[in-house]
Amino acid sequence: MSPQPKPVGPVVQVFGTPDNQATRAALRFFKERRIEPHVIDIRRKPMAPGELRRFVERLGARALADTESKAWNDAGLGYLSMTDADLADRLLVNQGLLKLPLVRVDNQFAAGRDEAAWRSFVSGR
Repeated sequence: MSPQPKPVGPVVQVFGTPDNQATRAALRFFKERRIEPHVIDIRRKPMAPGELRRFVERLGARALADTESKAWNDAGLGYLSMTDADLADRLLVNQGLLKLPLVRVDNQFAAGRDEAAWRSFVSGR
């Protein structure tokens, strides 16, 4: 038995949930380009604090928050004024507030359905 060949190109991580339409779109986008993404279902395995912190540092907590979601409205967060640090803490505690999918390719990050960013991630392939 020969060893498994190493993947060519960037390592793509997609954080999301299988029932999220934007997450499925991201997976489809990368698979159509013959890139097999590493999928992390955040309901089964929540994001580590360090991983979420990297997204917050690059994109900002506000870009990661899904202010249109039911979880956001149920938590009553639309009426609160929060600093980025407070919002980042809330996102870590309740990852249902995240704008999915969160995509990381090496040191490039994107939140939500952002095909332009995904395309730029793989254009150097």
